[in-house]
Amino acid sequence: MKKVAVVILNWNGVKLLEEFLPSVLSSLPEYAELIIADNASNDNSIEFLTSCYPQVKIIQNTSNGGFAKGYNEALKSIENEYLVLLNSDVETPEKWIEPVINIMDENPKIGAAMPKILQQKSKNHFEYAGAAGGFIDKWGFPFCRGRIFDTLEEDLGQYNTNVPIFWATGACMFVRNNLFKKLKGFDEFFFAHMEEIDLCWRIQKSGYLIYAIGESHVYHLGGGTLNKLSPQKTFLNFRNNLLLLVKNHPKKMFLIKIIQKLLLDAIAGFKFLAEGNIKHFFAVFKAHLSFYRSLPKYLKIRKQINKDSINSEIIGIYNSSIAGDYFLSKKKKYSDLSNTLFSEYINKGK
Repeated sequence: MKKVAVVILNWNGVKLLEEFLPSVLSSLPEYAELIIADNASNDNSIEFLTSCYPQVKIIQNTSNGGFAKGYNEALKSIENEYLVLLNSDVETPEKWIEPVINIMDENPKIGAAMPKILQQKSKNHFEYAGAAGGFIDKWGFPFCRGRIFDTLEEDLGQYNTNVPIFWATGACMFVRNNLFKKLKGFDEFFFAHMEEIDLCWRIQKSGYLIYAIGESHVYHLGGGTLNKLSPQKTFLNFRNNLLLLVKNHPKKMFLIKIIQKLLLDAIAGFKFLAEGNIKHFFAVFKAHLSFYRSLPKYLKIRKQINKDSINSEIIGIYNSSIAGDYFLSKKKKYSDLSNTLFSEYINKGK
């Protein structure tokens, strides 16, 4: 069995497979293999793979359960030491795997990691989904080195260091297989938004680190399965962000934080309404309804996570509002943010 399994989740993505599989296959070291996990595609993805790439292993899921369930189902049967979860729209250069695996081998406390994520169409700029490593603010809002909201920095080597972060992107996530399975993988209720952030938070609570490896990079086409302007994206964004906090936020200020977050969401919803974005207003409303229905279940999950947690020193939470800093204080880049608002571990890593 090879040491590393690069697993691409596919759903009706034959055009992406045609474009991006050649680079992935040509860049695999001898200790890595490629596996396609297919989410019950109804295009000709399977026919294309079996005819053009018969050497590639295919795992066929019985339904399209989204990113979270799709990977959980497929990875059950994979026993390689390391998993690399790779989007189907990622171009990989030579030597993108080796630096990450070498560092994870050297430091067994690194549970998950990611390379730099650059744009496939503009290769000297960071890409939205992960950039050079993910963080969250005190409200659970995600941002990255190299990307805050829609401001994407040029890659000038400023993030070529290997540093601890809060979350690694699902677009290209390296994770220890035994740890992924110990934590029961992704939360399938999240479906396709913030599930990797939730997993990384649980990984840290289990005593492991998340790292961004600046010595490696890949090129991501981006766009994803959900348009940024989609009401479904808005629904998942608001609901999953609340569930993320309920599951993982520490006991201190927990109730106050959830109440404040609900109020902020209400303000955001009425802002959508004032702007005439009726569908997005109702998406926020439906997100809150779904959240309240799910709350009893998630409070039980929270209790179990807290019981199992062995680490309270979580790295990568920015103790301010990234929205306030960005829109009011005009802090557009990660380097503009105050070091003192991150933990000392981040300061040492920078």
